[in-house]
Amino acid sequence: MSPQRKEELINNQIYHVFSRSIAEFTVFNNVSEFERMYCLVDLFRYNGFEYRYSQFKQLDKDTQHNIIDQIREENTKIVEIIAYCLMPTHFHFILKQISDGSIAKYIARVLNGYSKYFNTKHRRLGPLWASRFKNVLVKDDEQLLHLTRYIHLNPTSAGLVKNPEDWMFSSYGQYIQSNLSENEGICNYENLINIKPDAYKKFVNDRKNYQRDLALIKGKLLDKYSD
Repeated sequence: MSPQRKEELINNQIYHVFSRSIAEFTVFNNVSEFERMYCLVDLFRYNGFEYRYSQFKQLDKDTQHNIIDQIREENTKIVEIIAYCLMPTHFHFILKQISDGSIAKYIARVLNGYSKYFNTKHRRLGPLWASRFKNVLVKDDEQLLHLTRYIHLNPTSAGLVKNPEDWMFSSYGQYIQSNLSENEGICNYENLINIKPDAYKKFVNDRKNYQRDLALIKGKLLDKYSD
């Protein structure tokens, strides 16, 4: 059992949750590994999903769909996902806690599940993540809006893609789409962020070059002081 957090997270509050791999080790090497993490992030938010993912994948497709349809219909979530971005060496989530300790339980289950998959696949032993996840309370709607922009710009700031929509492994694509069908996308932010897709896209891209330049300056400073 992992030790209790020094400050317990509060129900119905929103948190920026993030963590890095050990020594910035690349934990997502290809599309299939990103997709595996996405599936864990999606399914483990439901209290009714009691399977280990490896067991779930062994079921036939019809059974899998029936299980997913049932837990979505029951809608017994332990967290709400507001935004996310998966990067090769780290991740960012914006989560709303629904019940006591649910964010900690959710993150532990996702990271443990992915670590077991990754270690088995790559024949390695030991922990994958640098430490317990970090969390920052999101205090108001303005902070939330700017935070979504920050995490959606992570891939462009890191030079992985030219435009945020080119990165497949974040919630940005959901934010800039109109008229999503039911169960399309895993984020629920409609009652929190009141901005239309076109306006949000402009809001994000207006900051793209500035945030990338800041990341480059930070990287150069770190290189200088590590010499």
